[in-house]
Parts: sequence; structure tokens; C-alpha cells
Amino acid sequence: MGDWLGHLLAERRLAPLSVEAYRQDLEDFLRFCEELHQGLPHECGERELRLYLAWMRAQDRAGRTLARHISALRSFFAYAQEAGAVKVDPARFLENPKLPAPLPSVLSREEVDRILEMPDMRDRLGFRDRCMLELFYAAGLRVSEMCGLRPLDIDAQRGVLRVFGKGSRERLVPLHALVLRLLDDYISQWRPLFSPRENLLFLNRSGRGLSRQYVWKMVKKYVAQAGITRSIFPHTFRHSFATHLLEGGADLRSVQLLLGHADISATEIYTHVQAERLLSVHRQHHPRSRA
Repeated sequence: MGDWLGHLLAERRLAPLSVEAYRQDLEDFLRFCEELHQGLPHECGERELRLYLAWMRAQDRAGRTLARHISALRSFFAYAQEAGAVKVDPARFLENPKLPAPLPSVLSREEVDRILEMPDMRDRLGFRDRCMLELFYAAGLRVSEMCGLRPLDIDAQRGVLRVFGKGSRERLVPLHALVLRLLDDYISQWRPLFSPRENLLFLNRSGRGLSRQYVWKMVKKYVAQAGITRSIFPHTFRHSFATHLLEGGADLRSVQLLLGHADISATEIYTHVQAERLLSVHRQHHPRSRA
């Protein structure tokens, strides 16, 4: 298993959290096989795979959980066959379950403005938080990308931000003048007040990098202060970034590059969001729709 996990990290360049999830999924399957055969010598083949997936369905496991388990098992057995550990890949005929594609929640422009006004700019924590919120919306960052930013990732002369996304893929995202000025003030005046102990852009009170959990709590705090009662997460800013760009006339390919999506199909969901919003506006404001 260790070689396979190393392969996922080094060659497929999966995120450590994804690799850990795959490891747990494989261990769950192997544990099931042990219990199925009551500790007797056995092979984990196609029969065991189908029994395992049937057992998972009987447990009412969520579709995405089931899909991830199937992905982990297909990856493991494909690697094992390539390495010569098994002659035939027992997972070769497994099919992923069809998953619904729920439309992402999106903030309105007015809601974004209200949230951005909440941090106290006279305080080092408030100024830092304002910069982070501005960046979430200005660059469509993931939480992990935000936490991993370094001061030198900001190229103020060119007006771009260098971001390392999933699989360590690098992309450049343009930044508007307002967020560039805020970041310049933060780096020159406010960041030194944190007594930096790590070469990261955003720091906690101890001068170290922020955790994902802290960023989630920070966003939820300002959302509540803005009087927004529905569930808003850091990723909601990313959804809003993409949707507002498309509404402003950006083409899908450009939005794909800005978000760092490897496949444009992942970006296409925002066209559905746009269509739903237009339909809602039509229903609300067209006189025949109201009738």
C-alpha cells in the first residue's frame, strides 16, 4: 500500500488529504474482506468488490462517499496490476454512481459588499481578515490556496497573484488595484506586527500560518455580522467570483484558467447558475410571469 500512496503523492500529485482519504477507503475494504472470510487466506477479487459495494449501499452511504471508494479501489488495483502484484484488475468493470450536480450557492454583489465592510480596519486582525476576504472574492481562491500564500506570491508590479492549486498546478490571477493597495499596506505595515515565524502571507497571533478551520470560522463570523443567515463558506466566495465574472461577460475558458480547473466541465456548472439566476429575475419582474 505504501508504494501506491507514494505514487498518488509523487506522480499523480494528489493533495495529502485526498491521499489520506484513499488510504482509509482501501483499509475499510481490506477489513471487510477479512471479516467476510473470517481471517482465512483469501484474495480480494471481483466478488469481494461487488459484495463490499453492495454492503456500502445497504448502509445508505452518500453517493459521493461511494464514488470516492470506487475511485480509490480502481486506482489501487490498476497500480497493483501495473506493478505485477495481480494478473487481472478486479476493479476494471466498476462504474461510478451517477451523482446529482447541485448548483453552488452564490452571494449577491450587495452581500459581498456587506461582508467586506465588517472587519475593523484599525486592528491588525481586522486588517488581515479584510485582505483575506477581498482576496477570496478578487481571485476565487480555495481555502488551502489562501493558507499557503507567501508574500513573494504577490507581484505588485505586474498586478498578479501566483497561486499553487490542486496537484501543485501553478496559475497567475490578475488582482484589481484596491486589493493590491490593501495587500501592500498589510505587508509593509501590519504583517510585521504578527512577528512572523513562518514565510506565509497570513499569520495568526503567534506569527504562524492559519489553519483551514480558523479561516472557516473567520468567514462565518463576518457573514453573521453582516446579517446573512444562510450558510456561507469560504468556497462560496469562489463560486461568486466565477458567477459574477460570467455575468459581466467573461468567457468560460478564461474563468476556467482563473479558477485553475483542469477540466472545463468543472467550470460549466457556473453557466447553469447564471441561467438559474436569469430565470429567477424573469419570474420576479416580467409582468406576465407575475400574473
